[in-house]
Amino acid sequence: MPGFNDRLRALGYRITNSEFAQHSLVTARAYAELMRLHRPIGTLLLLWPALWALWLASNGRPNEQVFVVFVLGVFFTRSAGCVINDFADRNFDAHVERTRDRPLAAKRVKPIEALMLFACLAVMALTLALTLNPLAQKMAFAGAAMIVTYPFFKRFFPAPQLYLGVAFAWSIPMAYAAQAGEVPRLAWLLFIAGILWTAAYDTMYAMVDRDDDVKIGIKSTAILFGSLDRTAIAIMQAMSLLALALAGRDLQLGKWYFGGLGLATLLALYQQYLIRDREPAACFRAFLNNNYFGLCVFLGIAFDYLFHL
Repeated sequence: MPGFNDRLRALGYRITNSEFAQHSLVTARAYAELMRLHRPIGTLLLLWPALWALWLASNGRPNEQVFVVFVLGVFFTRSAGCVINDFADRNFDAHVERTRDRPLAAKRVKPIEALMLFACLAVMALTLALTLNPLAQKMAFAGAAMIVTYPFFKRFFPAPQLYLGVAFAWSIPMAYAAQAGEVPRLAWLLFIAGILWTAAYDTMYAMVDRDDDVKIGIKSTAILFGSLDRTAIAIMQAMSLLALALAGRDLQLGKWYFGGLGLATLLALYQQYLIRDREPAACFRAFLNNNYFGLCVFLGIAFDYLFHL
């Protein structure tokens, strides 16, 4: 049976094995960039709230299968979200300095290729979700719909960061559904904490591109809040920490948990220091620093249960 290169030659193409391998490598690298494999920060920021909820819903002993499904599901969901985001923004990204070299904006990947990659990632994420109980499955499909529609909210909704917060924090009630088979009041309190935290750090992220976004007509809370951006971020951070503290009180968590919240509070203050002059590079560092915020909260939860066993 003729190989792929033989069929190409039959059509009049001349291609060597080394050229084909090099082309395949370039294509794979572009797909990896489209999925943001070189920038795992988004995966981590999506993962931390899911882990908070899994540990809290299970009293520190999450089901192994559910744990694996959520970790892999976060990876595939975030990757799919990046691909559909870049597809939606492909005509905008070329006009923004930070994003103009993205594969779709730079025309290194065709739109149809991006859609096919998105479909594959979405199918893998939803296949994982189908291993969960019916309530968690329904919530997974709702979460998938939010991830897909988020990029388009930036066209008309003045606060898309809040919508992203709902999409990212949706893993909290979904984790409770998967682990405990129900979504109690406490899960919704944590959900509010996740929304506010996500909206706060994504506003920092939006501050990086504010000038470009104004020019091309993209909406963001950085534009909406204007000169009150730092104040709005501080309020959202404080409310998120308060909600987490109330959840810890209701669950009767101890010093390890509240110690983790204390460290997260110090990180929030440090982020306020970084964004004090609204300098884009510093705002981006503040955004990245939120990985440690999420980690501190999780370690507080994990250690509190560990030393109570």
